[in-house]
Amino acid sequence: MPTVLLPASAAAFAPRSPPNVVLNSKVEPWLTQTLKRINRIKRPLNSVPQHFRCLTETLSGPNAIWTLCSIMLPKAPDSELRKDENPLVEALFNYQLIHVEAYVVHVDMVSQNEVAFKLTPETIESLVDYHKDIFSVDTAANTWNWSEKEPQLKKLQEEFVQAANRFVYRTAATALEGLEEDGAGELLSGRSEEVKNAIMGLFVPLLPPPPRVDVVRPTPLLPNSSGTENWWQPTVPQPHPAPVDAWKVVPSSPSTTSSGDSHSNMWANLGLNDLQVESPSPPMVYSQPYSSPPYSSPQYSSPSYSAPQYYSAPMTTSPFPSMMTSSMFSACGPSASLGGFGFDRYPDYTPQYGTIV
Repeated sequence: MPTVLLPASAAAFAPRSPPNVVLNSKVEPWLTQTLKRINRIKRPLNSVPQHFRCLTETLSGPNAIWTLCSIMLPKAPDSELRKDENPLVEALFNYQLIHVEAYVVHVDMVSQNEVAFKLTPETIESLVDYHKDIFSVDTAANTWNWSEKEPQLKKLQEEFVQAANRFVYRTAATALEGLEEDGAGELLSGRSEEVKNAIMGLFVPLLPPPPRVDVVRPTPLLPNSSGTENWWQPTVPQPHPAPVDAWKVVPSSPSTTSSGDSHSNMWANLGLNDLQVESPSPPMVYSQPYSSPPYSSPQYSSPSYSAPQYYSAPMTTSPFPSMMTSSMFSACGPSASLGGFGFDRYPDYTPQYGTIV
């Protein structure tokens, strides 16, 4: 969209001057009919310069004031308004009608095909007085007090004065069809409602600062945590205990070694398939490693014992061999059966921990 340049008379606080009129090489028929209708003296309108001269003189007259819209506003703040049962009485005594008037500062029928209006000084003064005496009082009464309230209210009034002086309403050039005698006119086709909404948009409410909110820290997830700043860190896994060498584990029961030595020949000759004993295994017993320097291999009394590679639970000793006599061992061979041991009389030998299967 091309940039639209307005004349200097459209700037804020600029005095009124003749409008800037730009016509096309061919004048629109509706503009010719409008100029013929409003002229008391018949003037020739046969060329573009004649239309330009007639339109410029008409819009530059002192009476060429347009009524853009009319706004009904309160006469006093809400606390001073009259209360009455009859709404007509309240409307007559409590409200006033402000006519928003403006004059033409720019007419472009070539590029933008638009017309621009600027508010009159009288309209600007009426709006500024209403904003200062009524609107600001109601706004201050409807907001809570804080230290910077009065400076903010004065700043709001100054900004409204600037906005009212800069206000320029731009619409289609066909709005000139509402032109009347002496250059005055009114907006047609519902454009007055657009101006009313634009004017009321200049009344910006006073916005107080947001209330102070105390920051509440969340409760730590773990009861033993000192703060919430480390709750997202992962837990360091505990290292597993280092494996203990088998030769550093010393059995705590001397009876295990002695039992293994005394009955080593018998267990070597007896097959696992011949006898199965169910006995609760004693718990594994561990001891602290030696503090002395490590040695090459452990020394045991039995020459046939070899050092184990991994530590395990002590061997379970069955109570049955303790009840056997030496004559039984001499009579038994490698293929001894249950009957050869005399276990056919098992009721006489009641097991203490195991059960014969």
